[in-house]
Amino acid sequence: MVKSPILAAIRWYQRRGGSRHFFNLECNFEPTCSEYTHQAISQYGTIKGIKLGLNRIKRCNDPDCVDKIHDPLL
Repeated sequence: MVKSPILAAIRWYQRRGGSRHFFNLECNFEPTCSEYTHQAISQYGTIKGIKLGLNRIKRCNDPDCVDKIHDPLL
C-alpha cells in the first residue's frame, strides 16, 4: 500500500536530477543511492528496503572519494 508511492517519489527525485540537483552532491556509489533504495524496496519490501537504503546513504558522499564504488544490491 505504501510501497508504490515511495517508489514513485524516488523516481520523481531521480527525474528531477537527484542528489546533484537537490543537494549539490555527487553520489560515490554505482548504482546511485536512490537507485539502490528503489531496488531494495522492490526486492525486499518497504521496511527492509528503506533500512538498506538509509544504511547506504549513511556511507555516501565522502568528499575524498575519487572513484565510484561499485556496490550493487545482492
